[in-house]
Amino acid sequence: MSTAPTEFDLIVIGAGPGGYVGAIRAAQLGLKVACVEREPLLGGTCLRIGCIPSKALLESSERFYEAQHTFAAHGIKLPEVQLDLPTMLGRKDNVVATLCRGIEGLFKKNKITRLTGHARFTGPGSISVEHAGSAAEYRAKFILIATGSRVGSLPGVAIDGQRVTSSTEALAYPTVPKTLIVIGAGFIGLELGSVWRRLGSQVTVLEYLDRILPGADAEIAAEALKLFKKQGLEFQLGTRVLSAKADGDGAVVEIADKPALRAERVLVSVGRVPNTEGLGLDAIGVQLDHKGRIPVDKHYATKAPGVFAIGDVIEGPMLAHKAEEEAVACVEQLVTGYGHVNYDVIPSVAYTHPEVASVGRTEEQLQTAGVAYRKGKFMFRANGRALAMGDADGMVKILSDAQTDRILGVHMLGPRVGDLIAEAATAMEFGASSEDLARTCHAHPTLPEATKEAALAVLGRVISS
Repeated sequence: MSTAPTEFDLIVIGAGPGGYVGAIRAAQLGLKVACVEREPLLGGTCLRIGCIPSKALLESSERFYEAQHTFAAHGIKLPEVQLDLPTMLGRKDNVVATLCRGIEGLFKKNKITRLTGHARFTGPGSISVEHAGSAAEYRAKFILIATGSRVGSLPGVAIDGQRVTSSTEALAYPTVPKTLIVIGAGFIGLELGSVWRRLGSQVTVLEYLDRILPGADAEIAAEALKLFKKQGLEFQLGTRVLSAKADGDGAVVEIADKPALRAERVLVSVGRVPNTEGLGLDAIGVQLDHKGRIPVDKHYATKAPGVFAIGDVIEGPMLAHKAEEEAVACVEQLVTGYGHVNYDVIPSVAYTHPEVASVGRTEEQLQTAGVAYRKGKFMFRANGRALAMGDADGMVKILSDAQTDRILGVHMLGPRVGDLIAEAATAMEFGASSEDLARTCHAHPTLPEATKEAALAVLGRVISS
């Protein structure tokens, strides 16, 4: 005798930033919600093996580097500084575990049913959740796909998790590799390359393009490259990787038109691909696009009635906060009839040192589109707080419409700009002009004064330089 499937108002597939936020918001709005997650811990890639653990290691490795190289300038003398890598990695794991428990608590508080296993569509409004050799069927009026993404690779590159690794393994190398090759000069490659460089690795970054940070403002990326080189990171730009494979106690990377390189470990960081395989989408008539993404309309609805998708599985930047905003907009649309995400003001941050942050359009994008604009820049070396911190590399750059002065883009390189970019995003969300930002009183002495001064520079009225 079969058991009738359990009914819900909404089933969310995936408990990453998009999934758990969407589930919680839906529960707050009064829906009966279940969330399917195949991993034992909630939080998805971002929390478990991505954003959070990498930031924990970035923080720890930066403090280690400062203790070695910059404390003396502050009059702080220490005996020989030693690395305790197991403790550093343990701290990272504790941060992750704390946040995972926090999500579990939020699920309980909001009466969200957690379903453990792999979800597969069996028909309209119906999924099967497979776990430990058994399966159970569940039904819902609405189903939200939020399965995120996984590590991408290149032809000829054999990721074995030991010598040729992804970002997942690079978060937990048991020892500091003497030599490390990073394939890809995007955010993840530069962040993790920075971690292991600070801890003592000789790091070489290979990038197919003739620049780092693809998609970032070119002027900011060029300045960042100079600073990263000063930190000891080596770069080979315009380099096409043909293969990478384990070889004895190391790995070999073959490069087009250049000698092969050898390193103790290789980190492959060439982007991510949507987690859309194995969902049984054919059972509901949903076909993927050429990049393996799920096509949706402006309300995140797929072609299958009652099925929605957000985050890394649909078009757009693969960012946790983008997924969160889409999740909220999607479920609020279902319940209230309205939900919206302003894609023009989604910030992005590379948590290197100095950090790189941006929101809005780059100079290159404005030039390509033929948009007339004005530019204002302010260097952190003229900011009192940055100088007091001993951290004065970089700049703030603001682009505004030449006619209306409305802010079109803000790009930053410098100390804590991952936090500073929030002011720019808020200003742009409310349609602010550079003059609005320039006339807003900023506390002194603070890093955000650099944003105010860059806004003044757009108007030709910069005070501090």
